[in-house]
Amino acid sequence: MADLRKERGYKKQLLVLPFDHRASFQEKMFGIKGTPTAEQTKEISSYKEIIYEGFEKAVKSGLPREMMGVLVDEQFGENVIKRAKASGFTVCVCVEKSGQDEFDFEYSNYQEHIEKFQPDIVKVLVRYNPEGDRHLNERQATKLAELSRFLDKANKKYMFELLVPATPEQLTRCGGDKAAYDLNVRPRLMVKAIQELQNLGVEADIWKLEGLDKREDFEKVCVAARAGGRSHVGCIVLGRGENEAKVREWLKVGANVEGVIGFAVGRTVFWEPLKLYREKKCTREEASQRMATTYGNLCKLWLEERA
Repeated sequence: MADLRKERGYKKQLLVLPFDHRASFQEKMFGIKGTPTAEQTKEISSYKEIIYEGFEKAVKSGLPREMMGVLVDEQFGENVIKRAKASGFTVCVCVEKSGQDEFDFEYSNYQEHIEKFQPDIVKVLVRYNPEGDRHLNERQATKLAELSRFLDKANKKYMFELLVPATPEQLTRCGGDKAAYDLNVRPRLMVKAIQELQNLGVEADIWKLEGLDKREDFEKVCVAARAGGRSHVGCIVLGRGENEAKVREWLKVGANVEGVIGFAVGRTVFWEPLKLYREKKCTREEASQRMATTYGNLCKLWLEERA
């Protein structure tokens, strides 16, 4: 595929606080199913602003601004997008429909939404198992390659969050043990998925990937991401809602692998503080400070490991 941009990839480190959660956020935090009312939307949006305030506090504690980014959604995070852009942070905006097993665009006219908000990075979340449903994979890849071509022309960076859920057969072969699948099967499938998607015209600048327990698995994934002259493509580690101890393990494993350029850890940072705030067990100020502390600690761990 012809490369319409001058450079593919992402040359800086990128430490992202992602809070683009929508369907899961409104259902599990607020108990709202379906389309929220205007009043409910306003309340959910206010919680997104608390997360952003935690992010700002963390950065003010002495983190390198040029590496810091937020990943947020247009539905509940429009104010956050504006605030983060005005403050000069790296802004990532998601374009996938929330809570779907099969990738689709949130808006059929997604191009207009990207033009309107002008994010630095456009992100998709995709469940793609190369040994799963072939027709499903082909349908998804067609849309994702279309987005790739658009982002090339628009000169926007493409962040691809790749989830590789086990098929029932794969899980059975692992004795129903998801941890065994994650350790022994998923790394190989991640490599295969990246290669397949690239061959189908999906050109990510940043692969946002589930954590891996072995350094050599991170290395193999990064080699795949950077193959074929894609030498500046980066990988970042996502938190998957795990506890802080597990996330710290993944970051330590990946921090010094060539090609791993950062992380995107969200629920681990914001979920419990928001829950406490919602239950009136802490103030807004305390909630955002708890987030700032956790996110700041993860950033410091990353920077120390890299040093």
